[in-house]
Amino acid sequence: MTRNPTYGHELRHDPADLRRSLSGASTVPFWLDTAHPDPLPALSGRTTADLLVVGGGFCGLWTALQAKERDPDRDVVLVEAKRVGWAASGRNGGFVEASLTHGRDNGRRHFAAELDAIDALATANFEGFAETIERYGIDAEYEATGVLSVATEPHQVEELRAGGASVLEGDALAAVTRSPVVRGAVMHREGGALVNPAKLAWGLREACARLGVRMFENTPVERLTRTAGRVIARTPRGAVAADKVALATNGFPPLLKRLALRTVPIYDYVLVTEPLTHAQLQEIGWVGRFGMSDNSRQFHYYRKTADNRILWGGYDAVYHAGRRVRPAYDQRPETFERLADHFFTAYPQLRGLRFTHKWGGMIDMSTKFVSFQGTAMDGAVAYSLGYTGLGVAATRFGAAVMLDLLAGETTSRTALAFPTTKPFPIPPEPIAYPAIQTMRRAIARSDANGGKDGALIRIAEAFGIGFDS
Repeated sequence: MTRNPTYGHELRHDPADLRRSLSGASTVPFWLDTAHPDPLPALSGRTTADLLVVGGGFCGLWTALQAKERDPDRDVVLVEAKRVGWAASGRNGGFVEASLTHGRDNGRRHFAAELDAIDALATANFEGFAETIERYGIDAEYEATGVLSVATEPHQVEELRAGGASVLEGDALAAVTRSPVVRGAVMHREGGALVNPAKLAWGLREACARLGVRMFENTPVERLTRTAGRVIARTPRGAVAADKVALATNGFPPLLKRLALRTVPIYDYVLVTEPLTHAQLQEIGWVGRFGMSDNSRQFHYYRKTADNRILWGGYDAVYHAGRRVRPAYDQRPETFERLADHFFTAYPQLRGLRFTHKWGGMIDMSTKFVSFQGTAMDGAVAYSLGYTGLGVAATRFGAAVMLDLLAGETTSRTALAFPTTKPFPIPPEPIAYPAIQTMRRAIARSDANGGKDGALIRIAEAFGIGFDS
């Protein structure tokens, strides 16, 4: 009996071949490597606003859009440190998941008593996400095609069976994938979709503009102060005096000291291949438009683009000492080689294929794997962060929670403990770096040990601390 190949940290293929497959690949994220909307002006001078939104990624854009939908007369200003959608929102895999809790198991671990209510809100948010795209005519390449959850180790097949869903094996499995790595799979048709994330961000920007949101790019906020009942946001060439402020700055250094230890910036990396022919797709058994994700703690996610390239990302989750976020970290040759090695392990039929794009980006990881919201400055400032790689749809929910909190309203969202429960803090340096590296090694051992968690992971989870790739 032929043993299924598996992924590992050690390379299975000739490093020279892997480097050739990566040679010449653009370091610009695939989604952003196209014509951009015209730049918006930077803020110069002073202005006022009823609501200031800091951050031009998904969370900030959803906040500004929903604020104007709730009150068209509200004067909303959005400022972005660089370009709208340039960071995590424009460089992720484009997976849209209904879940707000990183799956039911994680939700059950932290919010068991509220899980049914959270799931109902998640479904409504997912449906609202799709409805908004359609209503504003946003060309985000939205595809409600679902996600194939695949098992690459024997214990993962048993876990899929234990979940109660119909597990695809044998001929049924070969009808959706012929990867020798995959041992079984479950198709999730509901609650999963794909988008072009950059087009989504740019479409939300256009929708905000149509509703009258005033937006400024290349306008970082340097500090916040409270003066005479208003919040003053200082920028390099001006300031905004606002009645209310919503902070949507993801994993970048927070403007509120109280948030400094609640998340860490973790770098994730992605490859995109040259376009595949129909014959190549048939050879690997992937003719559908669904995305895929494997069930390891160090997991891969992969999907097809509109022109039938394969986007292949995940596995390595890299923390750089000091909670630093730097452009240089967007490139990591050793991780790109490992991803290429895993790709050709999954699809040996495609050896010789070249990668056209390679990039990395920062994820704001929290120890609960879910976002959290709260207020500061006597309720005049709200914040939302900690999405841990699940932000494409969940940011819409987080934005709504921020607006509820700023309005002082009790809603179906704020009535729950879930949105405002703070994750266990991650210690400062010099403790954070060795602690995270130790946890990464424990996760790798768990995958190699049939999914059996060691003492360190079990103890950490007992304190509400989690970590995945």
